[in-house]
Amino acid sequence: MRTFPALLTTLVAATAVATSMLVPVIAGASSHREAPLISQDPAADNTDVYAFVSPDRPDTVTLITNVYPFEAAYGGPNYFRFGDDVLYEIHVDNNGDARPDITWQFRFHTQVQNGNTFLYNTGPISSLTDPNWNVRQVYDVARIDYLSDGKTKTTVIGGALPTPPVNIGPKSTPNYDYLAGFAVQTLTDGSKVFAGQRDDPFFVDLSSLFDLLTIRKLPGNMGGGVDGLAGYNVQTIALQVPIPLLTHNGAMPSGPSDPNAVIGVWATTSRLAMRVLPDENPAGQDSAFRQVSRLGQPLVNEAVVPLAFKDHFNASQPKDDAQFLGGVTDPELPKLLHALYGLNVPPAPRQDLVTVFLTGVPGLNQPANVVPSEMLRLNVMIPPTAKPNRLGVLGGDTQGFPNGRRLADDVTDIALQAMAGVLVEGYNVAPNNQLGDGVDANDQPFMPVFPYVSTPHQGFAVGGTYQPPQP
Repeated sequence: MRTFPALLTTLVAATAVATSMLVPVIAGASSHREAPLISQDPAADNTDVYAFVSPDRPDTVTLITNVYPFEAAYGGPNYFRFGDDVLYEIHVDNNGDARPDITWQFRFHTQVQNGNTFLYNTGPISSLTDPNWNVRQVYDVARIDYLSDGKTKTTVIGGALPTPPVNIGPKSTPNYDYLAGFAVQTLTDGSKVFAGQRDDPFFVDLSSLFDLLTIRKLPGNMGGGVDGLAGYNVQTIALQVPIPLLTHNGAMPSGPSDPNAVIGVWATTSRLAMRVLPDENPAGQDSAFRQVSRLGQPLVNEAVVPLAFKDHFNASQPKDDAQFLGGVTDPELPKLLHALYGLNVPPAPRQDLVTVFLTGVPGLNQPANVVPSEMLRLNVMIPPTAKPNRLGVLGGDTQGFPNGRRLADDVTDIALQAMAGVLVEGYNVAPNNQLGDGVDANDQPFMPVFPYVSTPHQGFAVGGTYQPPQP
């Protein structure tokens, strides 16, 4: 592997890519409510995707997709859950052609134990089979392998797996972490899986950045930001997969330079298509799912795709990303930084951004013969570091974003600095390389073991600290 300075040099020099490629303009938040239609369908709204080598099990990769933004912890009596009518999928491209080679499908099923009560639970929940827990969800997991002859092979690798309840409060869920631990399940192929409510791991000053890119305390690396997602939960699907189950040749790569070491990752949600012509389909629907949300790289659809095309992007495939052309190599955000703060930013076309967000970095996470497309790209043979840097590759940590994405990677600060041109010779200067939103970490610490995402916020404790009853 090349040294970090060499990687940056290569990244800046890699400009022989057509100027008509999709280059994301990043501004302010991950893909929460990023498009008009999906903003009205939160159960199917992808918020974030993560892909990283598992820090405590480096022979595996953890893939995480989060959905359902801005879940208030106190959302009873009908607490938040996955959609029974939504198909949730995680996709992996392991040869760089922007097409899925592996897809995991997740289908959820809600089970109401007693329909004669309005209560989510009728007493303390002490186990995932406790009769006091009235409204439960289970789910099935299938793996689809796309074969070289154009056919697919579908294998059900988990059935009727439990999700944990939501974190209601000290009387209803008195030992929540212990309870949620039983929702970590082992699939038939040896992978681990978890699905359930967790703390939203993304951290960003939403209020300031969407107020015309206001930075509360200039130049941006001085703190002072307000995490707009603090206190909110999401629905998390997490997979921990042995590396040989992800690679193109089905084997452990020999090292970071092995052509099978890089994978691409994205997530989608789909709903059943509906028909309104009863003579065509008396049942009123067909069996085909229609994709309604798509997410790989953070912030792309939210901040790069124009309003008129956002819903179309959510229904599109990475292989077709060439359709989102025209002017996007001339990002709006650098112009805003120049207009508001007088920053000297590189002129368009911005080819320095292509390798970061579309193709991967040569010598780090770019597959051979890569098709530029919007997805996370991860070199599975870059080992976890003992001292992660929140700025990832910009901070000299090649195990972080844009080499995949870890939970603690500060993608907002990374994106702001990249848009300001720190990868272009002559622009890696102050204040360009000091930009940030002032929020540098999540509001809760992450777990050291799978599924890594923090415990969901407790409904009872929102707005204050729980005080036990006095004797």
